[in-house]
Amino acid sequence: MTDPTAGSVDIDLLAEPRLVVEPGAAARVSAVAGPVLQGMGYRLVRIKISAEAGCTVQIMAERPDGTMQIEDCEAISRALSPVLDVADPIDRAYRLEISSPGIDRPLVRRSDFERYAGHLVKIEMAVAHQGRKRFRGLLAGCEGDAVRLHRDDDTRAGEDADVLLVMEDISDARLVLTDELIAESMRRGKQAERELKQNLGLAPPPPPHARKSDPAKSNKPKPKPGKKPELKKPEPTNTKKHRLAAERLRRGDTDPTEGD
Repeated sequence: MTDPTAGSVDIDLLAEPRLVVEPGAAARVSAVAGPVLQGMGYRLVRIKISAEAGCTVQIMAERPDGTMQIEDCEAISRALSPVLDVADPIDRAYRLEISSPGIDRPLVRRSDFERYAGHLVKIEMAVAHQGRKRFRGLLAGCEGDAVRLHRDDDTRAGEDADVLLVMEDISDARLVLTDELIAESMRRGKQAERELKQNLGLAPPPPPHARKSDPAKSNKPKPKPGKKPELKKPEPTNTKKHRLAAERLRRGDTDPTEGD
């Protein structure tokens, strides 16, 4: 397994606290899993306990740059399973499932809202804002302790299209699946896979002059510049029609298709 914190990853991202936390049994699992994940170089995203297959404990995790590979999930499962067996935070038999946050992922940290600025998101508030708890729109970054959102849902009379939502009052925030989000997720995944192969020696390292892209920055497609007008090609002057016309002119003949 490669170290997910290797390279130029900001260690502050690894230790960044979550804004949204779980209650009850999920909180007990979080107290055990969080330190183990951080010690391995991963961040806890969310824990969900469901009745699937009797009882399933799903732990979402990620690298500090937001990526996650199958090898990462396998490594976390091997390290975390014996720790959970000893701590025993669940009072019944359960199935442990380690997963990535997915494309339409939950946003649980300030850096998540900053990283996915420009993408469509759904937000549910624990404390109502202007009499409303549910919002949908484009993320426009963070300002102080709040998230700026440009709404695209139905606005009531007197409501602003741009709102500032206090992070601590958010109970759930999740990306909405769009073509732009899928394209960016694929780009991040390919970059992480390429770096993993390079670290394992399965692929050549990048050339020294290659510039490494920053996965924390949004990479939405840029508009294409206006195309230059195409120059009109000159018409040919030595076709069969031109040669026949020249021959008739030489003989003094008149083309019956032409007017007087």
